[in-house]
Amino acid sequence: MSIKVTFPDGAQRDFTRGTTGTEIVEGISKSLAKKTVAMRWNGVVSDLAEPLNEDGRIEFVTRDSGSKDVLELIRHDTAHVLAEAVQELWPGTQVTIGPVIDNGFYYDFKRETPFSEEDFPAIEKKMAEIVERGAAFTKEVWDREEAKRVFGAKGETFKVELIDAIPADQDVKIYKQGQWFDLCRGPHMRSTRDIGQAFKLTKVAGAYWRGDSKNPVLSRIYGTAFATKEELAAHLHMLEEAEKRDHRKIGQEMDLYHFQSEAQGSVFWHPKGYVLYNQMEAYIRRRLNASGYQEVKTPQLMSSKFWEQSGHWGKYRENMFVVPDEVPGTEDEGPVLSGEGDLMALKPMNCPAHVQIFNQGIKSYRDLPLRMAEFGCCHRNEAHGALHGLMRVRQMTQDDAHIFCREDQIQSETEHFVHLLYSVYGHMGFENVVIKLATRPEKFGGTIERWDAAEKALGDALRATGYDFEIAEGEGAFYAPKLEFHLKDAIGRSWQVGTLQLDYVLPERLDATYVAEDGSRKCAVMLHRAILGSLERFIGMMIENYAGKMPMWLAPTQVVVATIVSEADEYAQRLVRQLRDAGIRAELDTRNEKINYKVREHSVGKVPLMFVVGRREAEEGTVSVRRLGTEGQKVEPFMDAMVALMAEATAPDLKAKAAA
Repeated sequence: MSIKVTFPDGAQRDFTRGTTGTEIVEGISKSLAKKTVAMRWNGVVSDLAEPLNEDGRIEFVTRDSGSKDVLELIRHDTAHVLAEAVQELWPGTQVTIGPVIDNGFYYDFKRETPFSEEDFPAIEKKMAEIVERGAAFTKEVWDREEAKRVFGAKGETFKVELIDAIPADQDVKIYKQGQWFDLCRGPHMRSTRDIGQAFKLTKVAGAYWRGDSKNPVLSRIYGTAFATKEELAAHLHMLEEAEKRDHRKIGQEMDLYHFQSEAQGSVFWHPKGYVLYNQMEAYIRRRLNASGYQEVKTPQLMSSKFWEQSGHWGKYRENMFVVPDEVPGTEDEGPVLSGEGDLMALKPMNCPAHVQIFNQGIKSYRDLPLRMAEFGCCHRNEAHGALHGLMRVRQMTQDDAHIFCREDQIQSETEHFVHLLYSVYGHMGFENVVIKLATRPEKFGGTIERWDAAEKALGDALRATGYDFEIAEGEGAFYAPKLEFHLKDAIGRSWQVGTLQLDYVLPERLDATYVAEDGSRKCAVMLHRAILGSLERFIGMMIENYAGKMPMWLAPTQVVVATIVSEADEYAQRLVRQLRDAGIRAELDTRNEKINYKVREHSVGKVPLMFVVGRREAEEGTVSVRRLGTEGQKVEPFMDAMVALMAEATAPDLKAKAAA
């Protein structure tokens, strides 16, 4: 019997049932066959050696294509080579799982002596040998009990447990590379030689088996791999830069904030850090006010009944801090809580509370759109192990806002928001913005007609703005499509920051209605939107993007007036008073230290400007201006330097307003 195979150009050919992708590509072109490492069969990446038993579409995956599929295959195969190398070097080590992750892969091992980075050179050398052997990746389907017997005989108890977890209706697949084999769903490339030598082990960490603290601790070795050594070198350089820019390290050097175990995931903002925080909040507040948003403030602690009504109690409760509504016991011997009080929760988001404000009084179609903003302090019960400096916290403040509008206003409100967002990002120094329109997922709420209308409204709005966008097929929220805004920082990393989500469900659940033009009651459409998102996370991102050298308008300390000799102390004090009166965040340094020591210290603190003064400057009314990151200095009249500094220190939105 034959099958019909359709090629990317639409051409069709008949082949004998059971023909492999390898046979098809070799019949087309020997040169193409040399480059091809896998295939997409009916859209699914598959082994090239897979027999084809039904009609379908084929597309060949070449190693030099630069596609995401190729990168994942290279990393998946490299993980298998890592596992083989470890077991060759340390027989008796158990291998568990080794998935591909963002920017690389990892493999978990059980070994009496945990691995360290000192083991990496030996492992990488052995991996290079295995790659050069060029052993073919071959797939076999084993009997379940036989697979358990084989792995059990090898002492691979974790593999036996994994086999037991495979559903009864699924095959037990084994992939071999030479004599070494592993339990794996695949797919893989043709051989280990297809991996190449552009791989690197990056770090080692402890990890619980299956993420459960009751289970054994494993050694997790992380690595990365790329198609070329040039791509690997660029990635390693980015990692090196990222380490230098780590906001946790820079935040400590600049004395911005700290964390401590008694308040997991909550920031202790120091004076300088809080200046930066306040400048960011003041900026976005001005932008929202100018864009027609009304600012509100809602409670942090609300009854569980409220969250049940909104739907969060059932779907989000594990991420909420739940608080009993009762007076704690004060007796030394008695319980602190009786367990009988009603339950309340710290709000993890602001949206249900904003609906309550919207619902006060009757709203008309003429009142819409209504743009409601809040710098709402929210709490989310993140796992301790997931916390990461400012990037992942338990207490956060969002530049949160909700737009209540009619369906015919979705497009215009989206346009309005996108233009505002791009202006804000431009002021923050981000020009590279990628927009993704996330469309209807496989499981969704509402009707297809409503989804189609919502997706069209968002797409039309984006086209009207003139900005390019990508379609993220099937990645919309359960209740509606959404827009995602991704920023690229100074070293090429991508951050998802801004969002705009359409919501028909919450207004219906909480009865957020307005009187339509025909006198009927209609549910408002709710647009959940954020530009900065969490202020904490955005500040962390800004610190890393600028390596702590913040734009002048955001710098906690904008200038330090430092003396060379004590005779200039009085002059320096007078300059600091004038600068502060002009709204400049100025500090005085009259310590009895050499000027080079002072310069180095304030450079570590990332102070953008120094006015250095000595006897001559005091006599002439001048300052020696030193700018962070540059050599040399420039002597100029103090008033000229101050005026230039005032202009540079003005926030970008205020500059634009003054120029208009």
